[in-house]
Amino acid sequence: MNDSSPAPSDAPAPVLDVWCELQCPDCRTALDDIRALRARYGDRLELRLRHFPLDKHPHAFAAAQAAEEAFAQGRGWAYVEAVLGRVAELDREGEPLLVRVARELGLDAEEFDTALIDGRHILVVDADQAEGTAIGVTGTPTYVIGDERLDGGKSQEGLRERIEEIADRLLSQT
Repeated sequence: MNDSSPAPSDAPAPVLDVWCELQCPDCRTALDDIRALRARYGDRLELRLRHFPLDKHPHAFAAAQAAEEAFAQGRGWAYVEAVLGRVAELDREGEPLLVRVARELGLDAEEFDTALIDGRHILVVDADQAEGTAIGVTGTPTYVIGDERLDGGKSQEGLRERIEEIADRLLSQT
């Protein structure tokens, strides 16, 4: 008898899409939940940053592009956390802060500057935003796991627990 179903260790990790923007104070607050989820699940849960720049934050689109450059340089989440930790500075300083944070993290800051000028990551940001709009994302942070959308833009209370319930259920099915 040939069983072609994959062994549990071969099953892909459940995905948690985190719809976020780097000028959002609520997304900064959500970092504690993201860190806790990473600590609890490690590689068993794939966390993906999805961009949803809001019109009310004028530097959010550039910050999303800069985050993509950070991922391209191998330090995406470190960059995201560093920028979210400085939301008030981003409000005041804009793109110069994005390049400075890259330099502080040891990334190629000149490449960040060039990426923000040449727009090489615009399509990724636009695609994320279009997909978010299509699935009903209206604010940030919003989470999607196991085909369930959880909106943290109004309140993040209880969201991590709900994400954990869904993740545990999905992991038990693999």
